[in-house]
Amino acid sequence: MIIEPFRIDDIAPFLELAAAEGWVAEPWEFEFLLANFPEGCFTVRGVTGETAGFVTSLRHDRSGWIGNLIVAHQFRGIGIGEALFRKVLEALFDSGVETVWLTASKSGLPLYQKCGFSRIDTIIRWSGSGRKRLAGHETMPACDNADPLLNDIDSRAWGDRRAALVAVTAGRGKVLRHESGFVVVQPVGDDMQLGPFSAPGYSTADPLLKAALNTIPSGTKVCMDAPASNRTAMLLFNRNRMRITGSNELMYAGVKPAYRPELLYGLATMGSCG
Repeated sequence: MIIEPFRIDDIAPFLELAAAEGWVAEPWEFEFLLANFPEGCFTVRGVTGETAGFVTSLRHDRSGWIGNLIVAHQFRGIGIGEALFRKVLEALFDSGVETVWLTASKSGLPLYQKCGFSRIDTIIRWSGSGRKRLAGHETMPACDNADPLLNDIDSRAWGDRRAALVAVTAGRGKVLRHESGFVVVQPVGDDMQLGPFSAPGYSTADPLLKAALNTIPSGTKVCMDAPASNRTAMLLFNRNRMRITGSNELMYAGVKPAYRPELLYGLATMGSCG
């Protein structure tokens, strides 16, 4: 087996593997990752060129994120996942980051702990439904995706500036702002996602959530990933008839980040970039 750089033509076979696992992943994410941090994205190939596994990552200013580690079923159990993970972790730290983030399923926890990662939170997946019934009516105007507030509050939540990620997600969705918070409403497959979504508290997050749900047609599935330690978020989502559909562990390695989950109501992507 040979570890090589992830290429554009690897996107389609990755998406096939991801679909078989029930993952939410779309081509734009990989185009973005390859444009911003290609040296942190890898593929494992067999001696005849067949693809056996993939991993991607993204560098921010002082931190990075590992996502999309996947190995084809027929190649599992022989160390490919660990080899890929160590390769991408080395690439991130060699690039100068101080902290590396990821979300871990139960099956991935032993490997990540073995490689020095510690749990810092649990990320809960919430699901609900859109509430828009009348065309042409919105309760809150959209704002410019270049608004400096977006990066300001996002960086306070994560302890690092993640300008490229905020820009790409805001640019492909609709950005709503209220007081000192914002939410991006963006498509994810046939559904809609709320995230990135940051606010200083309930009085800002509540009208943002209601306005976002009112931009989405009634009956359309809405999902978001939010930290369990943000008790205000859990209260807000329960009051708005959203339900928990899954969870993963949020972990980091390296320098402990200045993480403020009380500002965080929705991640930017469903696992691939944070």
